[in-house]
Amino acid sequence: MDPQLAAWLVSPEAEPALVAAGAEADPDSLAAAQRLRRSFPPDQAAAALTQAALRRKAVAKFGERAGRLFFTAAGLEQATRAEVAAWRASRFVAAGATRVVDLGCGLGADALAFADARLDVVAVDADPVTAVFASTNLGRPVVCAKAEDVAEQLLTEADAVFLDPARRTSAGRTWRLGDLSPSWEFATGLLDGRLGCIKAAPGLPSTAIPQWAGATWVSHRGDLVETSVWSWGSRVAVLLPDGLELASGPPPVLGELGRHLWEPDSAVIRAGAVGRLAELLDARSIQPGIAYLTGDAALTSGFATGFEILEVLAFDERTLRAWVREHGIGILEIKVRGLDVDPAVLRRRLKPSGAGSATVVLTPTPAGARALVVRRL
Repeated sequence: MDPQLAAWLVSPEAEPALVAAGAEADPDSLAAAQRLRRSFPPDQAAAALTQAALRRKAVAKFGERAGRLFFTAAGLEQATRAEVAAWRASRFVAAGATRVVDLGCGLGADALAFADARLDVVAVDADPVTAVFASTNLGRPVVCAKAEDVAEQLLTEADAVFLDPARRTSAGRTWRLGDLSPSWEFATGLLDGRLGCIKAAPGLPSTAIPQWAGATWVSHRGDLVETSVWSWGSRVAVLLPDGLELASGPPPVLGELGRHLWEPDSAVIRAGAVGRLAELLDARSIQPGIAYLTGDAALTSGFATGFEILEVLAFDERTLRAWVREHGIGILEIKVRGLDVDPAVLRRRLKPSGAGSATVVLTPTPAGARALVVRRL
């Protein structure tokens, strides 16, 4: 899409096309395109239908607000979920920020949250189409420029900075640190001497986080969604929307299998907080380097999924197939850590059939590899 078409799309003149596209049962269908082209030029019809489809997809991130916002496919993919953006804004407020420069604002997800939190926000994005959409979404002008070109000037009148470096290349989405725009070195440099946060990918290598920086590994409704690097604070796992936090710490002690098993949330694992979780659960490690915890107390925690261990079987395909057959298991969930096993392939080979259901955890233990038949607490 070019900036001229984007400008039309956010104008009052496009409202009839957007309404018509939004009324289509399937905006991606050929029939929908044919209907809209009777009243609008092909490029405008296509733009309106694309917007209708993206708005429906965006409900998962933005709720009912999605129907009033404008999106690009790439921008929606990288946009922060609304509850995560609200949490970040509240953290800036608690730290005393008043004016935030959002460098690389994308479609404005975080800038919206800053504004909702009554922070003054200056939004910047290098892409002209994205800037048009972000400006409309925010109801205020967006600076269309590269972050590197305007950061120094804009930050002279602000006390905080937020960056979400672009994680896309011409080949598509990228997880390579060297592909970020602006660069990781530029981003971390802006945190020096001011309140600031960089949103990064969930798998950001811990070695890339400056030793002086704080970091949060954020899980939202069970999904590990980002690593945030901060100019203040410690290193913690954050679980949203409840706002639970667990700090990193030493690894848990090793011990024998108990009556229960816990699978820590991915944010807890990435934050190095499994040892702290073990203390809360009176649990121990099942094997060095394996994130499962075990213990005898039937405790629950928002930081982990708990299971009761019903049976301990040898990790042997024939043994497992016989157990599945004897118990009439038709629905079989297989969870694996630390073993070279493809759960989907193994499930087919075990040939589940019947009315029963079961969850089996395959893991190394102090006594060797085992298959644990478990029930969720």
